[in-house]
Amino acid sequence: MRIIQKENLFQLSFLPRIFPVNCYIVEEENGVTLIDAALPYSVKGIIHTIEKVGKPLSRIVLTHIHNDHVGSLDELKSRFPKVPVYVSSRDARLMDGNLTLDPDEPQTPIRGGVPKALQTRADVLVVDGDEIGSLLVIASPGHTPGSISLLDQRTGALVVGDAIHTRTAVAVSGMMTPLFPFPAMATWNKQVALDSVRKLVALNPTLLAAGHGNLILDPIQAMVSAVKKAELAFGSVSGESERSKPHVT
Repeated sequence: MRIIQKENLFQLSFLPRIFPVNCYIVEEENGVTLIDAALPYSVKGIIHTIEKVGKPLSRIVLTHIHNDHVGSLDELKSRFPKVPVYVSSRDARLMDGNLTLDPDEPQTPIRGGVPKALQTRADVLVVDGDEIGSLLVIASPGHTPGSISLLDQRTGALVVGDAIHTRTAVAVSGMMTPLFPFPAMATWNKQVALDSVRKLVALNPTLLAAGHGNLILDPIQAMVSAVKKAELAFGSVSGESERSKPHVT
């Protein structure tokens, strides 16, 4: 495990040289917030980092429900049963293995490693604009229907889950990058993902913290470039055009 600290944000990176899977600890005044739960064997490293910070775990926030973001969740919840788990109201359905889509959502299949045996469920459901400690919830669907990002309102640091990855390049989820194609392969709807990143750019973050890859300081130029590349790659496809047409019987 590799730990990198930027102000009150700690990036915990597992398998950093092979298949980097990141989770984050955000230090608050009276405790810490864990963002995502990485891989099943990540528990020891997460707890070690919390102890290093020296403040109690106050909450666990999940950017989305894929196996590499909830891997140690059940074990953490068993060790910290009173610590609430925050999940978007939309992605909470994935915790039950429910892959159905709403009628107003693009009818492209939900992809990626949706957990099949997850025991933990959400204690708190969140939506766009909610505040979790110092973090502002930003709805950023695309990778999954209910993906969220989290903006630290004190520092401008933005944790984006898999809305963007920075492994070999800063790329919009759904954008195929030859050396690291996995986020694109696991993305539900690439046009929705692109729309979300446009929204994230408008936040003017000072730091970009993704689920896969390195931290990016002063990321606006890289994010804008990623949007332009995705626009060229995705062409004129729109979320509306990918919706299924009404079924006529």
